[in-house]
Amino acid sequence: MPDTPAERPAGRRPDFEAMWRDLAPVGRSARTGGYHRRPWDGAERELRAWFLEQCAGRGLDVRVDGLGSVVAWWRPEGASGPGVLTGSHLDSVDDGGAYDGPLGVVSALAALDRLRERGARPGRPVGVSVFAEEEGSRFGRACLGSRWATGRAAWADLRELVDPDGVRLPDALEAAGLGQGLEEGPGAGSVAGSGAGSGGGPGAGLLEGVGTFVELHVEQGRALVDLDAPVGMARGIWPHGRWRLDLEGRADHAGTTRMEDRADPVLTFAMTALAAGKQARLAGARATIGRVEVTPGSTNVIASRVSAWLDARAASEPELEALVAAITAQAAARAERDGTSLAVHPESVSGAVGFDPALVGVLDAAARGWPVLDTQAGHDAGVLAAAGVPTAMLFVRNPTGVSHSPAEHAEVADCLAGVEALTDALEVLAR
Repeated sequence: MPDTPAERPAGRRPDFEAMWRDLAPVGRSARTGGYHRRPWDGAERELRAWFLEQCAGRGLDVRVDGLGSVVAWWRPEGASGPGVLTGSHLDSVDDGGAYDGPLGVVSALAALDRLRERGARPGRPVGVSVFAEEEGSRFGRACLGSRWATGRAAWADLRELVDPDGVRLPDALEAAGLGQGLEEGPGAGSVAGSGAGSGGGPGAGLLEGVGTFVELHVEQGRALVDLDAPVGMARGIWPHGRWRLDLEGRADHAGTTRMEDRADPVLTFAMTALAAGKQARLAGARATIGRVEVTPGSTNVIASRVSAWLDARAASEPELEALVAAITAQAAARAERDGTSLAVHPESVSGAVGFDPALVGVLDAAARGWPVLDTQAGHDAGVLAAAGVPTAMLFVRNPTGVSHSPAEHAEVADCLAGVEALTDALEVLAR
């Protein structure tokens, strides 16, 4: 089987495995094997350019908004009405896995090809999407692209975002050749590609004409392993969010300052991290502190400030609120003891999402006994569902159960089963 685009016969579309090989080296660390695909940076921009080439090769109508999110439509003759959209994202967490996001994009392209191979004549347009900055790994806002596209994010807030390197979001977009029309709101986008005008002008909005969204994703857990199933469906998404905890203390000399005279925010942080783990275990929930910034960050200086980012998830919104309250209450009590202070800033909080029961029922009717699962991870599908778009998700088995890590994996046979499952779903939904 040819391995590169140049080696493929003219006019032949690459299959799933060939497309996956194209993506495999992009942004991969030679040291860890993990991926660094930061939004609007080198590797992610290369992947987005690859996606646009794939769309052009299939003659799709392409729309790109000011954040770089893309929707590309196949409009067979006679297709009309609300379209069926699938796809995912191409960015990654730092040193992440290969499958989270790109599996859904490559599978969407492969499923569209399979529909054509079957001779399907959809009565509705079928689209493939890529949403920008799904992970929130650069600017701290998960699902930023889909939030913007659905009108659930304001440019007045987004333009103030700064990444850990001090780069402002508007500057990152400008460097990537994006950012046009954002002041005008989510309806302002640029149009590019074959026959793009049929999707409406720039003011029409990226998601105009979307009637249904189905996202395929690698499973981020081991439920399908335990159920011995290559593919599953999602019932809903746990409520979850990110909170920044700012702990203020007093900088001082590490050698000359007596222990009883210190106001050390690192001690407060240490108790906070332990409290997060304990409270989550007691509640049957999830709590993680995976990012910490210490100021001034010198070995021989007692810190003046610690900023820590709490990720918390629970089975219901009241349980999530109670979890965060319990963690911050312990942190505040420790801060009083340490002579420090605590400020809590919610940065990105999402409520519980239940996927459209009727749509899940339609997919279940087309299924081959796929199990139905809940997920604790956030997805663009959750944002579209919360915005009122009938939405469903498919999962592909992950034998390691590990995600957001170089160990994330899916077997080729399971990926191909996922493509067939997605093709079946699109064929039913686009009738």
